[in-house]
Amino acid sequence: MTEPVSAALRLPRFTAAAVQAAPVFLDTAATVDKAVALIHEAAGHGASLVVLPEVFVPGYPYWNWTMTPVRGSPWYERLYRAAVDVPGPHVDTLRAAARRAGVVLVIGVNERGPHSLGVLYNTLLVIDADGELLNVHRKLVPTWAEKLTWTPGDGSTLRVHRTAVGPLGALACGENTNPLARFTLLAQGELVHAASYIALPVAPEDYDMAEAIALRAAAHCFEGKVFTVVSCSTLSPEITAAVAGEDHELCRQLSRPHSALSGVFGPDGRPVTEPLVDEEGIVYAEIDLGRCVQPKQMHDIVGHYNRFDVFRLHVDNRPLRPLTLDPHPAKEEQ
Repeated sequence: MTEPVSAALRLPRFTAAAVQAAPVFLDTAATVDKAVALIHEAAGHGASLVVLPEVFVPGYPYWNWTMTPVRGSPWYERLYRAAVDVPGPHVDTLRAAARRAGVVLVIGVNERGPHSLGVLYNTLLVIDADGELLNVHRKLVPTWAEKLTWTPGDGSTLRVHRTAVGPLGALACGENTNPLARFTLLAQGELVHAASYIALPVAPEDYDMAEAIALRAAAHCFEGKVFTVVSCSTLSPEITAAVAGEDHELCRQLSRPHSALSGVFGPDGRPVTEPLVDEEGIVYAEIDLGRCVQPKQMHDIVGHYNRFDVFRLHVDNRPLRPLTLDPHPAKEEQ
């Protein structure tokens, strides 16, 4: 059970790091090494919370948007072979890095399903500062073309955890537009929200991904009176070359500006400091959870500013499994 927010009132002040970076595309070991270096870089600048992008290890399946399912199928196999096992050695490396750096870590990975070669999850790992793996959150609904790659998660991982930086929840990309998923975290006392994204230059021409990310973060912060740390990936020239090849029009599309934004937003919905757009880097911001108290007096949508006699949300938090075996099968009759 998640500890109630009032059980031990502690409103930390700390430095958060929102990382905006490109993976070493489909190279798991190299991407984990890059993640470890970024974790230590952020810790060296005083960060206690480090958030890295959606499916950072080892990258995003852009081919779903640019190829037919048949053409993209070999790419799926490449991604599956490069994905990580949870638990597994790459996760152990990330846990050790968080422990050595003394930071709470949120990072996105492609996770292999343990029971089927056709199962990949878009997963967020939440790791405490002592290296404990607190949560393995699998994206509830893959967005649009992503359904060609990822299997949906379930409600068992919609959880908020007590950490050194406060009550922390996390959602991946389009989940941050899902009001019921967000409310589920807020109602568990979330005060720090990690929102991980990928750069999306393949969206429709009138869709500004950077603007959309900022809008989503501002909405969650203002509605819930919380802080949000947004981490988004970027597209390196190597990723563009791998996906586009000699297709110059696709190269142009994948280089489209305003496709990534990372930063930290406060309980008033405003950026705490200037967000980073498109370029690689780390945004640092000071978070004071005490700033969440007074705004709650005005609008507390998980408290006095709601009507739970009128509205009810039921969340099925059971893990979904493909098979349940009777642990005590009946003996065959003689």
